[in-house]
Amino acid sequence: MADGSDEKLAYFQAITGLDDADLCTEILSAHNWDLELAISSFTSHAAPSSSSSIPPSSAAASSSIPLSAAAASSSAPPAGAAPPPGLAWKIVTLPFYVVSGGVHLVTGAVGLGFWIAGGVLSRTLGLLGISAAPRDQEADRLIPLSASAAEAADFVAAFERDYGGAASSAGPRFVAEGFMDALHRSQREYKLMFVYLHSPEHPDVPAFCEGCLCSPAVAAFVNENFVAWGGSIRREEGFKMSNSLKASRFPFCALVMPSTNQRIVLLQQIEGSKSPEEMLTILQRVVEECAPSLVVARLDAEERRNNQRLREEQDTAYRAALEADQARERQRREEEERLKREAEEAERKRKEEEEALERAAREAAEKEAALARRQQEKAILLGPEPDKGPDVTQVLVRFPTGERKERRFNCSATVSSLYDYVDSLGCLKAENYTLVSNFPRVSYGSEKHSLTLKEAGLHPQASLFVEIGS
Repeated sequence: MADGSDEKLAYFQAITGLDDADLCTEILSAHNWDLELAISSFTSHAAPSSSSSIPPSSAAASSSIPLSAAAASSSAPPAGAAPPPGLAWKIVTLPFYVVSGGVHLVTGAVGLGFWIAGGVLSRTLGLLGISAAPRDQEADRLIPLSASAAEAADFVAAFERDYGGAASSAGPRFVAEGFMDALHRSQREYKLMFVYLHSPEHPDVPAFCEGCLCSPAVAAFVNENFVAWGGSIRREEGFKMSNSLKASRFPFCALVMPSTNQRIVLLQQIEGSKSPEEMLTILQRVVEECAPSLVVARLDAEERRNNQRLREEQDTAYRAALEADQARERQRREEEERLKREAEEAERKRKEEEEALERAAREAAEKEAALARRQQEKAILLGPEPDKGPDVTQVLVRFPTGERKERRFNCSATVSSLYDYVDSLGCLKAENYTLVSNFPRVSYGSEKHSLTLKEAGLHPQASLFVEIGS
């Protein structure tokens, strides 16, 4: 037998679970070795098994199935089975995927073209003042969906259309998202996952969907306790899940729950037609067996949330205390800086006052020294006091303090000599003063400094007082 036939035979055995190689060869030969047609024919006409679910002991053991990002691409064949098809089968099936992808690409491009043309036409009519017919806002948006989510949405729409789930409010509420997204949803909601793999050509599927899945009791129980996900085995993700879950008889349901490292735990397989009562019995048993683990998971998650919230509160309190400490430290530094500035300002003022005092004392000392020099100079200018005689004038000077000074001058001496005399005494601190006689009152100001005493009428004797000028 050719290598391609061997690979097809091995793959057919892995999918159908048949161990009889001769029987599998006859089935493939009857379908002209068309592997896809042979699998479809077998799954459509296979007789229901008398025991289509995993025994409770197997469910309790909960086998763990690995998944990739969209679910497992294919599961490993059971022990003793032939290895999965290799490169030759991939090359044989390549044209189908290429054509399928090309068709999707062409239809998508055509749809995008119509959408753009419709938008341009609507814009043009709006500019012309013509209102186009109102459109649904959801239909007017391009919503990017992943391939798995689009496939799930197509399945939900087809299921509701064929079995009236939406119209009659019956049937499981299948989520319109990829398998892994639905698995994550079940993990977030602490629920088990109800998986239904739909075989459109199987004769028992319509009756099972209408009579069992869409029965009010089963649908209500599934919606209450599970996250329901469905997929057609004629589509990519549904086909992959049928391989991962080793679905060999239809109708096929599975109860799973998420595990670690992108794996799932298979809790129960339900193969073949079931009555609503049988389905409810299986579902209730699995829910009762898994309820404690779900409760523990929920409690663990709540404890983690509480611990996280407590840590956040502690972090918030710590940050608040740290900010308060920083504010106090900043206030302390500002107070220290303020006190330092005040001390520096006080020191500066003290130094300025000391400098001012020193300057005033220095100026006073200089002034005293200047007065002393002036007195000395004036005394030198006066010369010795003359003796009494006919040409000598006796002058009496009275000061504002009541002090009296008397001296003799030559009658030929000028009035300015009298001012030199007063200055030489040092009795006055003021420099602006005038000598005045009482009777008659005569002021001997600067205009009379050059007159002699005799010319000024002060000879032979005169009595003058000092008048301080303003």
